[in-house]
Amino acid sequence: MQTPRILPFISAGFTLTVLLLLSACGGEQKQPPAGGPPAAPAVTVVTVQPESVAQVAELPGRTVPYQVAELRPQVTGIVKARLFKEGSEVKPGQVLYRIDPATYQAAYDSARASQERAEANLEVARLKAVRYADLVKIQAVSTQANEEAQAGQKQAQADVGMAKAALDKARVDLDYTRVASPIAGRIGRSTVTAGALVTANQAAALATVQQLDPIYVDLTQSSAELLSLKRALDSGKLARAGGNSVPVQLVLEDGSAYAAEGKLEFSEVTVDQATGSVTLRAVFPNPKGELLPGMYVRARLTQGVNREAMLVPHAAVSRDPKGNATVMVVNAESKVEARIVKAEQSKDDKWVVTEGLAAGDRVIVEGLQKAKPGAPVQVQDAATAAARPAAAPAAK
Repeated sequence: MQTPRILPFISAGFTLTVLLLLSACGGEQKQPPAGGPPAAPAVTVVTVQPESVAQVAELPGRTVPYQVAELRPQVTGIVKARLFKEGSEVKPGQVLYRIDPATYQAAYDSARASQERAEANLEVARLKAVRYADLVKIQAVSTQANEEAQAGQKQAQADVGMAKAALDKARVDLDYTRVASPIAGRIGRSTVTAGALVTANQAAALATVQQLDPIYVDLTQSSAELLSLKRALDSGKLARAGGNSVPVQLVLEDGSAYAAEGKLEFSEVTVDQATGSVTLRAVFPNPKGELLPGMYVRARLTQGVNREAMLVPHAAVSRDPKGNATVMVVNAESKVEARIVKAEQSKDDKWVVTEGLAAGDRVIVEGLQKAKPGAPVQVQDAATAAARPAAAPAAK
């Protein structure tokens, strides 16, 4: 009978407890969050200033022999001997092949005999002309006979001239039986052996001699780049590097730098219609024969000096989806701005920026992941941040 009286009290107590809990929960939800707005992220910046930086172009190229001589016979005959070792160094005038000279020796001897006979006939004609010249004065011979004697002397002189020319021709042919190198250099493989028949001025070369020290490097640069460079030099945006000799550094196929420095020889005056490029030729010393004809290389040459360039660390420059180089800059209001810049050349660990930045701009180098365009940031100078760890031990 007492149970019905106790239940209302239990139910009322439970209800009160639930209300208190709900009230407590509602009170917690209405409390404002602790603290104020989030603090601005900290970033590290570098302040850029104009610097004089050499405008260096890196151009592709191929090595080309300084001189090339293709050896071809100028007379017909049988090769009697090959007088060199393939791949060796040869000197100017060194005899490399010997062609059978028997026929040409006989022709030379015959031409020499013909010259001697012509000279003997000339002496006879000369004496006759002198004698007739005296006799005609006393009318011992007719005028016609004297004129024929004088003409005979001149004809004999012409015969001597022809004989001398024939002898010279025979001497040249005889000399051509010895095929000599016209230049100093390295000779390649031989296409003929002793016993082979060769003909005068044949299409196939007997061998090729190439002078490799020094050696040429032919570089290509687009005509658009060359035009832009000339305009920059004419406008004063770029200053000439100085002097007429432009130094050139070479990078080999394996990425290593060539030890010796070369110089630019000349620039072609015609644009290749197929590629739209201009050929530049540089010359390099090659005493060790490290550079061989046909090698692909890259050359770096200074084409001018930019006195208003800005150097920005690599970490500060990124690329947008269009491929444009961009940097984050902190403006005077300590807010972040995105800038599109022109950075086409790298120097050590920095990009050379030629457009998009001004003196005194603060470029973010650390904290880029927290820097959003238009958002405020806390600025720390990179030079101060680098000096702080060194100053800490002194403070202790």
